[in-house]
Amino acid sequence: MTEPTPGGDGVPIPVGVIDAHTHAFPAEVIARRAATAAAEPWFAALYGNGRAVLASADDVLRSMDGAGVARSVVCGFPWRDLGRCRAHNDDLAAAAMASGGRLAWLATVPPAAGPAAAAEADRAFALGAAGVGELNGDAQGFDLCRRGDLADLAECCVAAGRPVLVHASESVGHGYPGKGTATPEKLLAFVAAFPALRVVFAHWGGGLPFYELMPEVRLACVNVAYDTGASTYLYRPAVFRTVVDLVGADRVLWGSDYPVLRQDRFLRRTLAAGLTEPELEAVLGGSARRVYGLPPLSTEVAQVGDHGPGAVGRP
Repeated sequence: MTEPTPGGDGVPIPVGVIDAHTHAFPAEVIARRAATAAAEPWFAALYGNGRAVLASADDVLRSMDGAGVARSVVCGFPWRDLGRCRAHNDDLAAAAMASGGRLAWLATVPPAAGPAAAAEADRAFALGAAGVGELNGDAQGFDLCRRGDLADLAECCVAAGRPVLVHASESVGHGYPGKGTATPEKLLAFVAAFPALRVVFAHWGGGLPFYELMPEVRLACVNVAYDTGASTYLYRPAVFRTVVDLVGADRVLWGSDYPVLRQDRFLRRTLAAGLTEPELEAVLGGSARRVYGLPPLSTEVAQVGDHGPGAVGRP
């Protein structure tokens, strides 16, 4: 991650930045927002208001061009309906294929579907999915504390060597649409039930890293990483320095939760958060490559910060 290129305000942007948490929707979902909201309550809670942004894969790529982000890991949405998950997975697979290596993707799967969920995860892995997520118990009707709700999917992911991204919620602090109830004690119960499963907890794990000062919690979280999705809405910038000191930069994945946060602004804030160059190299790309098993970026794609709109990989 050398030879930084200047951002829009002159701030040097490192080469090879990976955004490990973004969202994109198929054109049909964007066009039929109201009908989708009527069928999926969690979608209605987040996107029933027409002012809430629904981004496409093309929108993600355009944002990456402007921010100097080389690659993004794209999630769908935690649908309850298996058919809707399957259609979203097909859309993300096609978008990744057309992106020239700039988009990786995670499969959307409803764990409550049991063996059918595992079968859909296997199908998605064959299509190129780097993992599963973002799972959300409040949205999809499963309980992180009930092993049976997630056993089929978890065992499938362990067998395939793929990680799972799980939505996390703070047990204190302000409320917001989509916060949910996936608080640290539930997340800890989940990883204790599946110790071999590699897990990424979104949104700084709802504060779980702070509990890793307890030896038993740190031991239970040996296969856990944390992403920074929506960080600006949750914590002061000092969270970067604090969590890296607690768990190590190799367990922190930079993620914007785009379009919740703008990639360009959040990247600049991250670069000013007081991390060392080796720490930034891990947080801004190395950790995501390792956790999601992403192939190396080609030189042309890695240096996307040197390009403007229409950069390499745009379909």
